[in-house]
Amino acid sequence: MDLVDRWVALAGPHTRHIGTELNDRYGEPHRRYHTREHLTAVLDLVDELAGHADAPGTVRLAAWFHDAVYAPERADNEERSARLAARMLADTDLPAADVEQVVRLVELTATHAPADDDRDGQVLCDADLAILGSEPAQYAAYAAAVREEYAFVPEEFFRAGRAEVLNGLLALPKLFRTPTAHERYEQHARKNILTELMLLNRQ
Repeated sequence: MDLVDRWVALAGPHTRHIGTELNDRYGEPHRRYHTREHLTAVLDLVDELAGHADAPGTVRLAAWFHDAVYAPERADNEERSARLAARMLADTDLPAADVEQVVRLVELTATHAPADDDRDGQVLCDADLAILGSEPAQYAAYAAAVREEYAFVPEEFFRAGRAEVLNGLLALPKLFRTPTAHERYEQHARKNILTELMLLNRQ
């Protein structure tokens, strides 16, 4: 099933135009990591973790929108993605309360710090961060792709900014909040992040 068909299966055939636009957005040529492949990986893991969510369908919708707007030179991509979700979903029959929840979840991916009782937020954030707990070679490819997206940033400034992001992640009490993802990814993720920080400091 291709991505547009996957969207239609989730949101209905009358919303195919939304799925088509989102698919196009994730295929933008400036993207190197925040691509259709990343979206697919997030959707797959949301499916796997769906039993932890209170409203898995809403989490799936939020997953579709979480990187829908991605411009590396801007710091408000999550906010802009959330606004896009609000605008596009307003034209569907989705209840307003559900649209608000999608918007909230998309905004949450700016911090990846869901509350202890936010099971939907925990599922989305865990799915988005899962790459951090991947095997070293896959993690290295991810880090390289992120650097390519920020190719316009001089090396010194990129290293400082990237280190700030990574240290912020390490400072979280838990990177992964669902039991399945925590057991599978937490230890690997912290090791990968520490390795990347060590490499950044060497350069």
